[in-house]
Amino acid sequence: MSGFSNTPKIIKGAFVEYGLSIPPLFVVFQFNPLQVQRNRSLRFRYNSREDEEMGGLRQLHKQEADLLKVQERQQVQVGEENISFQLRLDATDKLNEGDAITQGFGILPQLATLELMVHPKEEGVLGQALGALLGSPGGFSFTRKPNPPLVLLIWGLKRVLPVNITGINIAETEFNTNLDPIRATVDVSLTVIEGANPLYTYSKAAKEVASVLNLANIGDIANVVIPG
Repeated sequence: MSGFSNTPKIIKGAFVEYGLSIPPLFVVFQFNPLQVQRNRSLRFRYNSREDEEMGGLRQLHKQEADLLKVQERQQVQVGEENISFQLRLDATDKLNEGDAITQGFGILPQLATLELMVHPKEEGVLGQALGALLGSPGGFSFTRKPNPPLVLLIWGLKRVLPVNITGINIAETEFNTNLDPIRATVDVSLTVIEGANPLYTYSKAAKEVASVLNLANIGDIANVVIPG
């Protein structure tokens, strides 16, 4: 704890399921990742069959000196954004605090929730049992049962992204006497669900606003040498 009252509060990242279901799925990151990797592939091609018959794009680039015409005659297919990072889970602090759930199960509840985020809810034992009690033999869920839950990556105030979890790798490194994990790292791979959905639109708008703010650095262009 810092003794300064003006110390900024650190916002935690999180995975939160979109939509209501049983059980609700959310994992607040115990420690924010130290590194977040984002990548997107781009594929360039001609914008017409006539251009394609002239040869590859490299041939166009070699023959056309006017860069504005090059821009007009080539198109780009932008791939989805992929995100990957590593989460670290550690039960030490809560064990020292005497937390009853952590003493009994370690970090198993967090790991179990992360794993359930990639499984269709109709496969869940609890959902099926509740469905049987409510007269719904196929299981109980407000989400589409044949598909995995739709997950939101909440990373600060400016990035709230709907994502598909495309990969998850769990390394359990220490255990309690019941062999429940008390330390683990989780490598997560995601694909952003882009399009007209409001959450992605919000995050994209925030990115565009941030780009406008970069105009404050326009004076730096004076230090760039541009051939005449």
